[in-house]
Amino acid sequence: MAFARPAAIAQTPPSTPQPAASPSGVVSPAASAVPSPPAAQPTQAPANGATPPPIVVTPDNAQVAVGASVRLAVGSVIGQISATAADQTIAQVSVDQTSQAVIVFGKQPGSTVVTIADGRGLHRDIPIRVAYYAGSVPSDISLAITGDPASPDFVRDQVVGAIKRAAQLRPGAQLVVGSDDVPFNQTLGQDRDANVNVSVLIQGAQYFEVDSTVHVQIRNVAAPRISPDSLMVSDYPERLEENGMLFTADLRGEQPSRFLYFHYNPPGQPDRRIVLHADNPSSEPMTLQFISGRGGPSQNEMAAGHVATKAFLVNALQNQGRLIEVPAGASMAIVTQDIPAGAVVCNILQLRVLSGGGSVRLMLAAESADGSTVPAPSSTLLEGAHKHARGIYPIPEFHYATQWNVNDEYLELPIGHIPLPNDLQGQALAGDYGVLQSFVVTVQNPNGSPASIAIYENPRGGRATGTFLIDGVLVQSHQTPAYSRYKIRQYVVPARGFVRVTIVTMPEAGSSYPLKLIFAPDDGSVAPGAPGSPAF
Repeated sequence: MAFARPAAIAQTPPSTPQPAASPSGVVSPAASAVPSPPAAQPTQAPANGATPPPIVVTPDNAQVAVGASVRLAVGSVIGQISATAADQTIAQVSVDQTSQAVIVFGKQPGSTVVTIADGRGLHRDIPIRVAYYAGSVPSDISLAITGDPASPDFVRDQVVGAIKRAAQLRPGAQLVVGSDDVPFNQTLGQDRDANVNVSVLIQGAQYFEVDSTVHVQIRNVAAPRISPDSLMVSDYPERLEENGMLFTADLRGEQPSRFLYFHYNPPGQPDRRIVLHADNPSSEPMTLQFISGRGGPSQNEMAAGHVATKAFLVNALQNQGRLIEVPAGASMAIVTQDIPAGAVVCNILQLRVLSGGGSVRLMLAAESADGSTVPAPSSTLLEGAHKHARGIYPIPEFHYATQWNVNDEYLELPIGHIPLPNDLQGQALAGDYGVLQSFVVTVQNPNGSPASIAIYENPRGGRATGTFLIDGVLVQSHQTPAYSRYKIRQYVVPARGFVRVTIVTMPEAGSSYPLKLIFAPDDGSVAPGAPGSPAF
């Protein structure tokens, strides 16, 4: 990978590099390049018997980046200056007699000593360290998002993601930046812009640190909500035992889609990453809009599925997503997610071609963690011993409306009960994972006194977690055993009145569905959020 050289090291001897201090006050390694003082007059020889003044060098040790130079100012010398590097494969030196300076040019990483001498035979050893900068990051980044509106948390996360995608790191280097470093604390409405300056640090044990400030221009583009026509699923092979292509499909301009992937990298396997590539075969650029909810990497498969579902439901509700332009005839990675050995990852995306027309080829691949092995687009899809869902399913959403009288039998709303047929050759989608399910229930009370009711979750397939948007309130549930029954919401229905309840949920990857939501009279059991309740 080619790395852009920071401006601080793009120097040509004998010009003098200027140190740039970061916003935090830390001076970059180029700060060792101290400007030379005005040319000094040669020091007079000492009188007979006097101790000769030592050679003075500023700085008295130096750090220089590979391909850059540093200037050492030399004083208290008599006659001509000479300089040599102990290891000339690491550093090259030259002397400017007029200004009494030694210029050290970095050739390759390592440490050496530059010995400076004058006409008296005195000398001075200067330690020199040569290394690469840990990486680079652009000073300006543009970010296009959607959101109605975009929340502060979402904006901060997107800014961090944009910086990480733009940064170029040396092997083993680390980019230090988090959402807390982004000074943004308000919602951003549609057709609104914002600007933030973010301090970042790139570091690595064998490199020079890079302290930088990145200016990010954020634009919230007004875009209609995505109504998907299909559901793509990649859950096969669920256990990754080699790198390769996991899923391919065309995303057509007039057919938005939801895409769920769920994969596990077993212990003992090499660290990997999951990458979703978008290939634009047309002669014009295409703009993709996508919403994402990712979970993991985690050693707990239920936790990965739960985090992904929660993030997706919140983002989908507010249409919070990102816009990406795929150049004509180009392929680019639009999602990259690390999956170390022993970990599970999950992501739920909603995608569409917003402009440009035509189709984009989506390709999901398991790659080496460092990106050194990338499957060819024509690669045969990986296979596995245990069949799981992989394909395109025709029903990405269920919508259901009904009425319930508090005097009637309990109302049961099944979730994940109907296996979906596969439009491709492959497994049916049992459990409806990735299928958004919404309910509108009008609860009527014909009695002359108020009625207390509750909504209960009742897993039917095994242990399960849950995420529910109930009347716009986010309700989550820790894992609960099969056939248990816990309240997730309570209501008091007024006498001869009604309450309208809206529920949006989705079966969570890693959990065992189906599950039932049950409307029933309040049985006096532990309330949601109270000690002993899994709901929060």
